[in-house]
Amino acid sequence: MKKLRANMDRYFDRLDDRWRELPIGKQHQYTLYFFVGYLMLTAGVIAKVWYDTGKSENDMKIEHIENPVLKKRESPARLQDSVSTILKNKIYERK
Repeated sequence: MKKLRANMDRYFDRLDDRWRELPIGKQHQYTLYFFVGYLMLTAGVIAKVWYDTGKSENDMKIEHIENPVLKKRESPARLQDSVSTILKNKIYERK
């Protein structure tokens, strides 16, 4: 883990050195390009959310939550015996 961190630190130091070696005008130009790209991405996401919310039907169904245990129509005796049934089936599968 320490080796990975050291490698990453060296990589980021080299990247930082390369950035500082660029002329100031180039740095400003790259920064402006990244900002414009970020601004376009943000505007696209906001437009998509605005479009999706305007298109939706704004109706919400409110229903009661049903207990899934009560929905099952199995007898409790069958549920208690399931372990022995599984073991019996495994014994027969070995043959």
